[in-house]
This record gives sequence, structure tokens and C-alpha cells, in this order.
Amino acid sequence: MSPFDSLADAVGPAHCLRAPEDVAPYATDWRGAYNGTPLAVLKPNTTEQVAEVVRRCAAQGLAIVPAGGRTGLCGGAVPPANGPASVVLSLERLNRIRSIDPRDFSVVAEAGCVVQNVQQAAADAGRLFPIQWGAQGTAQVGGMLSTNAGGIRTLRWGNARELVLGLEVVLPDGRILDDLRRVRKDNSGYALRHLFIGGEGTLGIITAAAMRLAPALKRVESAYVAVPSPDAALSMLGRFLESGAEVIGYELCGDFCMAMAEKHGVGLRMPLPVGTAPWYVMVEIAAAHESVPLRQMMEDTLGDAMEAGEALDAAIADSEAQRRMIWKIREDYPDCSRRDSPAVGTDTSVPVSAVPEFVNTAERELKARWPGGRMAAIGHAGDGNIHLSLHAPLGFAGDRAAWVAEAAEMEPLVNAIAVSLGGSFSAEHGIGQSKRHAMATHKSPIALELMRVLKTALDPDGRMNPGKILP
Repeated sequence: MSPFDSLADAVGPAHCLRAPEDVAPYATDWRGAYNGTPLAVLKPNTTEQVAEVVRRCAAQGLAIVPAGGRTGLCGGAVPPANGPASVVLSLERLNRIRSIDPRDFSVVAEAGCVVQNVQQAAADAGRLFPIQWGAQGTAQVGGMLSTNAGGIRTLRWGNARELVLGLEVVLPDGRILDDLRRVRKDNSGYALRHLFIGGEGTLGIITAAAMRLAPALKRVESAYVAVPSPDAALSMLGRFLESGAEVIGYELCGDFCMAMAEKHGVGLRMPLPVGTAPWYVMVEIAAAHESVPLRQMMEDTLGDAMEAGEALDAAIADSEAQRRMIWKIREDYPDCSRRDSPAVGTDTSVPVSAVPEFVNTAERELKARWPGGRMAAIGHAGDGNIHLSLHAPLGFAGDRAAWVAEAAEMEPLVNAIAVSLGGSFSAEHGIGQSKRHAMATHKSPIALELMRVLKTALDPDGRMNPGKILP
């Protein structure tokens, strides 16, 4: 039996892909920035099949690259070019919700479950799965946890890590770690789940997760607010947090970003005219009980902010359609940005109080270095994760590759500014292949040493998602 016959036998011949046209979608990342062709793509249907594939790959000396919805931005789910012989292990067929317990406020879902499907299952049970971001209709639970994804509601419920109660993981030697307990208190030694959350499949393959649910939101109010500066936006955030309402979203958007959304968005309607302010805020407040006077809280807080000069104008959503439109603008922005012009982007975070200094410093430094470049700033001001990108000048004749080469130092420059303010060069996208250089530059040598010790202890042969995270 050939090596590939053995792998096909483990998952079934129909789920061992080798034809170039079948393998191609798994050989390129979502942005098209990273390419690496695997020897095969395997699609197991159970945790036991995952374990068997891992054991057979170990026997044959093959590396394993786990893949989920493949919406990542750092090249973490494709083999590295010129890397070791590898297979992609797609978790898409492990897509069952094993249990949902409304009284316990918990759900157990397999790694291949699409995040939006988990949200719907929670809603059907009268509960809320609170994580939310633009790719939720494609992204899968395994990828969400492997990259410790964030999104617009991190302000209230934290990144993916904060939602996890327990994990089921296939280890590099093929053994299955069953730690799917749903208890809130467990002080029985090391919290092993945290080794694998954010580990991007380099220490093991997450196959299922027990996760927290929240009460369903009975009242929600959203507004789109024109503000004069990031500093004003931060002051207004304080008002909302003190208003008595649950603040579940607080996005800061530069006027340039909103102009791109208006120009390239499909079916987007801007709540306020673009160009009326240099900055805008999208804010959402919510309550789990219908009697909470959210509308009054929104109006009172915005009124106080306007009186203080923190807000210039505001549009409060008067219907569910208007509320959805506000957040559709935010979710569709990345695609609008790509349609507009070549750009180099970042994924940085700073302490919330440092957001104004970070944005102002970055704008000043980028203008000095690339006078014709256009800075776009948009992100989760409520948790300090502001995505800065530098777009090519108007009339730039080259393609994205040409601009990336010309502005190659933009990302290191912005990373350095964020780290100098006590922040991070990777807020919610993970490390993958694209940020290994930043790990080498900014990560503590002691932290890197400990990470390598863990990697060697769990994966001594270096077969799990090689070429990712560690520099």
C-alpha cells in the first residue's frame, strides 16, 4: 500500500484529494499572498479519523497543515513555499454541534462548524454566541480558536480565548486529549486548553470546543456618530461605558475609510454624509431585558457628548434595517478597501487610553516617510485594536506587489510605534507566516525560548504546521 493509499484508507478515497484542481484552493491563502502546494488534502469526518491521519503522517514523515474556513490573513493555513512535504488536513467535515445547554449557557461544537451556524444554534436555544466579525459566515470554530480571533464585540466578551471552557485536541503523536469539561471553576493544574488557543495548529489540532454562551440580547441600539478626533471618540467611549448600558461595539473609522466604503460598497447607504467630519464612530449598546431604556440612554449619552464637543453629529438607527446597515458598512469595508487601491496593512493593538497617541504618531510618521501615501485607520477602539493601512498615492501606476515593495517598511514602523506604547504587533489575526519577522523583532527572548521548549516537547519532529509562528 502506497503512502497515499494509506491516507485515503483513513478518511475514505473520496476525501483524499490529489488532483491539482482539487488541491488548488487549499494551496493559496485568502489574500493570495502565500502559496504552497500540499501533496494531498485530507478531509476526516471524526476525531478518530483525525487521530489516525496524524499517526499515519507521522509514520511516513509528512508534515500536517490544519485548515478551516481559510479566511485568515497571515498565511497560517497553507503550506510554506519550499517547506517540508506536507498534507493539508481540512476540518470542514467535522461540523456537528454536539450539544447545546441553555441552562448551562454552553455549547459544544466541532472544529469545522461555521461560526455563523453556532450563532444561529445559540439563537434557536434562546442564547447568544457573542463573537462577531465579517468572516463569520465562512470562518470555522477551529480556525477561530487557533488564531484566538477577536472582532467587534471583544470590548464586551473578549477574544475567542475568553469563551472557551474546554477543548478536544489531537496531539502530534495521534493521541486524543479530551478536555471538553464545561465547568467554570477548575483549579486542577495547568489550563492546557490555553496552549492550543492561538497556537495555530503548531502544537496540536483542535477538533471540538466547549464554549460559553450569553443571554440573548432583547434590546439593541446602534448609532453612527461624527467626531472631531480619536481623543474625542475615547472621551465619548467613557460616557457610554458609564451610561448603564452594555456597550458591545465601538468602532473608530477615518473619513478616508468611509469614502472608500461609499465609493465601492454594494448597496451601502451612509448614515451621515461622507466628508462632514474627519472621524466617525459606530457604537452599539444592548440589554438582556426589554425594560431597559436603551434608546433614552443612547440619546442622553450622545446629547452630553455633543454638548462637550466630543460629537459633531449623530444618526441613531430607527429600524433593524438601519442598524444592520451601520454594521454592514463596517463588515464590507475590507473588500471596499481592496477594490480602491493597493495597500499595506497592519493588525496592532495598544492600551485603549493610548489610541489617540498611536493614531496621531503613526499618521505623522507615515506622512514623513511616504508623503503621497494615504493612511486608512479603522478598528475596534473599545479594545485598542486599530487597523492602520497605507494606500498607494492617487495615480499610482503599479500593482499591489509594487506598492508592497515600495512601502515595505510601513508595517515594521507601525508595529514599533504600537509596541513602544505598550501594545502588540498582532491583535487578532494571529502570526502565521506573515508576522514571524515581527516575532523575532518584538517578542521577548525569554518568551520565545519558552515557546520553543513547548514546541519541542509536544512536537519534537516539527511536523505540525511548520513555518508558522516561531521565527
